[in-house]
Amino acid sequence: MFELITPCHFGLESVLKKEIAGLGYDIKEVSDGRVTFYGDEEAIARANIFLRTAERVLIKVCEFKAVSFDELFEKTKAADWSRFIPKDGRFWVKKASSVKSKLFSPSDIQRVMKKAIVESLKTAYKTEFLNETGNDYPIRVFINKDTVTASLDSTGDSLHKRGYRKQAGPAPIAENLAAAILMLTPFREGRILVDPFCGSGTFPIEAAMIAANIAPGMNRDFTAQDWTGLIRRKIWYECIDEANDLINNTASADIQGYDIDGEVLKTARQNALLAGVEHMVHFQERAVKDLSHHNKYGFIVTNPPYGERLSEKESLFKTYRELGESMERLDTWSYYIITSYEDCERAVGKKASKNRKIYNGMIRTYLYTYPGPKPAGKS
Repeated sequence: MFELITPCHFGLESVLKKEIAGLGYDIKEVSDGRVTFYGDEEAIARANIFLRTAERVLIKVCEFKAVSFDELFEKTKAADWSRFIPKDGRFWVKKASSVKSKLFSPSDIQRVMKKAIVESLKTAYKTEFLNETGNDYPIRVFINKDTVTASLDSTGDSLHKRGYRKQAGPAPIAENLAAAILMLTPFREGRILVDPFCGSGTFPIEAAMIAANIAPGMNRDFTAQDWTGLIRRKIWYECIDEANDLINNTASADIQGYDIDGEVLKTARQNALLAGVEHMVHFQERAVKDLSHHNKYGFIVTNPPYGERLSEKESLFKTYRELGESMERLDTWSYYIITSYEDCERAVGKKASKNRKIYNGMIRTYLYTYPGPKPAGKS
């Protein structure tokens, strides 16, 4: 069994926790921007392939207190690194971060820990030299209030990189963030969803993948696939087989993406094709002021412009006002708007029933929720 750490966007820990529990694993801890759980080698593969809202899957190697670089070196050296890294493994501290701790220089933390791990492995393998010609074993270190947590990164490229978004429009929303927001809504197969600012199509594509139960990581590679001493290769094949078996090839959904930029819609269509959901999503060049639909009880889930650039500020209020006018027309629909625009509620002309703080990268955003009435006959 391993202790597995899954970072996520701040504010969405509860969504990730629910996902992990749904895969059948025991949660150890939920903290700011991460969920920790217990799992075996199969859990490492399944978490990478099936989790929609995580950023990566880390395998905890050691945790200890350290307030000096000498202490950091000795306690890192004392950890059982040979349990995870083979004699020829290529390893490095890929990232070090520190919060409210006496050790705060990332480059110094990386240098000291690399040296300590070298000494630990040399002792374990009874050698004076490590050639590091084998597979990659990137290490990530997080120091919080002087507690050092060192982990192996089993993922490689962040899990938000599903493999379908080869190109993106301006200011795209991350795929795992889009999935988490969708999972906060009652959207499911058979329901209507429209994104009037779809850009390169992330919300519609993620919605289609959720509706068809397509695992987000089944069409990409992971660093740990080469760790045959830690995770048997057949485990990965079995997990991909499981993912294929779970796809709902007959899933139905009315999912649409609108944008005023015809060129970016070409990218969106190509992304949907690569994701295998092109038959489930319809993209159309249309302005938000022309937003309409003949059916009731749909969902608007969208990431409108934030106006981060000064040149956009003047037109921003009008854009959100037009979004608010669509609420009046589609008065049975539910709206979920993620934005950092502080005048969102005033511009749309309606106070949200709920707003949730979410960090989109380093930008503090809010998810404004405007739930519509439940469909007739639904409880």
